[in-house]
Amino acid sequence: MIKFIHKTSIDFVAKRFTFFAISGTLILAGFISMGVKGMHFGLDFTGGTLLQVKFEKPVKIQDVRSAMKKVGLKPSIQEFAEHKAFALKVKGSQENVNDVANKIISGLKENIKDNPFIEEQRDYVGPIVGRDLTKKAIFAMIFALFGIVTYIAFRFSNPVWGAAGVVALAHDVLLTVGALSLTNREIDLVIIAALLAIGGYSINDTIVIFDRMRENIKKFPKMRLGELINLSVNETLSRTVITSLTTITVVVILFIFGGHVINNFAFAMMIGCLSGTYSTIAIASSVVYQWSKRK
Repeated sequence: MIKFIHKTSIDFVAKRFTFFAISGTLILAGFISMGVKGMHFGLDFTGGTLLQVKFEKPVKIQDVRSAMKKVGLKPSIQEFAEHKAFALKVKGSQENVNDVANKIISGLKENIKDNPFIEEQRDYVGPIVGRDLTKKAIFAMIFALFGIVTYIAFRFSNPVWGAAGVVALAHDVLLTVGALSLTNREIDLVIIAALLAIGGYSINDTIVIFDRMRENIKKFPKMRLGELINLSVNETLSRTVITSLTTITVVVILFIFGGHVINNFAFAMMIGCLSGTYSTIAIASSVVYQWSKRK
């Protein structure tokens, strides 16, 4: 493997309280934002108006978004049929479906001229599906966490390691949700999928370090736990950084050039990957040391 970072001897365990303080501050900032500003839930959770239209000639999605902005609407827009058909979703109650739909049609007629369109669908999208999928996502996360603890506990013969992996995973998810609240980004089912992906990414990286720790325990059975953790993290540091840089580079490109539709998803993945790298290096193994020391 290419050594991006040559041999290091950083004392991560000695800096564990600094790492804990940084993480605690960031998570607390996210909780304060959620308490003050709340969460900006999307139409999947709140319900709203769905209007689907089809133009005679292709239209840029930016023009549709600009037309909606001029009439005071910020809909979620999905594109179909070679830039001719668009589904526009606006949050609101069922009683306001016709008012919102008429406002959308008025905005399109006024701002996209010389390109007639027809209304293909007008409907109210209820939040029931979103709530059902959210419950399933929560259950999936709970079962996944239970499975992670069980797997790591058996694999490494220590339930403390499994709990530490879950702490690192929860750390990354909480930081991402807090960042979404701070930046007032919409949370929909795509974001839920991003959070599940972040959890998988985080625990995968953590297991790599735990595996190296297990190998070093066999090699150096008399080595102190703190020294062994530092050795293991330093030995896997190059691998962790290379893997993370590769992933984050792709996500940053999606965030910058991917367009409005996947911007929130790319943002969540970007924060989650950065947090996952940090928690892998600084949090998971430090939690193992602190927990074992207290016992």
